[in-house]
Amino acid sequence: MTAPFLEAAALKGLHLLDAETAHRMTVLALKTGLVPARRAKPDPRLSQAFWDLTFPNPLGMAAGFDKNGEVPDALLRLGFGSTEIGSVTPRPQEGNPRPRVFRLPADEGVINRYGFNNEGHAAVRRRLDARKRLSGIVGVNVGANKDADDRIADYVAGINAFADIASYFTVNISSPNTPGLRDLQARSALADLLTGVISARDACTHELGRHVPVLLKIAPDVAEEDLKDIVEEVLLKNVDGLIVSNTTITRDGLSGAGPADEAGGLSGRPLFRRSTIVLAKARKLAGPDLPIIGVGGIDSAETAWVKITAGADLLQLYSALVFKGTGLVDEILSGLSARLDQHGLSTLREARDANVEAWASETA
Repeated sequence: MTAPFLEAAALKGLHLLDAETAHRMTVLALKTGLVPARRAKPDPRLSQAFWDLTFPNPLGMAAGFDKNGEVPDALLRLGFGSTEIGSVTPRPQEGNPRPRVFRLPADEGVINRYGFNNEGHAAVRRRLDARKRLSGIVGVNVGANKDADDRIADYVAGINAFADIASYFTVNISSPNTPGLRDLQARSALADLLTGVISARDACTHELGRHVPVLLKIAPDVAEEDLKDIVEEVLLKNVDGLIVSNTTITRDGLSGAGPADEAGGLSGRPLFRRSTIVLAKARKLAGPDLPIIGVGGIDSAETAWVKITAGADLLQLYSALVFKGTGLVDEILSGLSARLDQHGLSTLREARDANVEAWASETA
């Protein structure tokens, strides 16, 4: 049997399970080596350097899949240029009651209301310590406990817990599943948060002699004036980059089939347009130098290419794998190489921003 046939059969089997059980089974399959590594040779034209990191290709696994840092190296072997674990909170927490994740097959979307379920800093730290000598870019997405008295202190604790081992940090203030978390996107609250986080990172840099990039992950539902405030604070506080975007609380463009009315954040194909518009607007506000990771609805080489032309330097995906399987990684990377050939370009940077104006002029 060919690998694509086996993968199609495995996907069909996983879709017989509820979505959270299927997620857990996929993590276990990666842990036990049942998912084959990438077979295609890497294209050096897809490599990009940001901060002191060299990404072998622009495609990363988004946070939310490997919440507890169980399979970062298995994911890198699939061909991802980077992977991001978490979100991780200082103390373990169970998250919201099950069921809390729902497939929308007709729309190729996913709704989740996990609520930062994770095993906490200590457990994740032990796993990352076990891979210290391994290569590969592994970011750590930090969050705050639902019942935290001081949420900024929780983010600072995440920086201190992983500064010597994280390739980069993502400060996640955009999950819709922790009550009040998105309030941290308001300018005054964001200023306080970023001051605390960057100060903690800078102290770690002084101690370790190593600069760990800090990126801010934002929601796709921010108003334009709020987006302007966010980008201004990011630049003012010397944040190293943006991730655009997290899931949306809107239900725009859904067919209405399946559990479309469930509460939670919507990801996958229905998020593509909204997240790409916000990406382009953020690029225009930030200017050409701030690295931005584009996330939301990437499910093909074409959508990956659109994100780049709309202002993304790097990319992340997750939900599309639910419907298309891990072979999508090869499909996207080979497709990006083909587009470089098609347009006579030698790097992805040459394609970036080609359609920023068009996307930024749209209304989300």
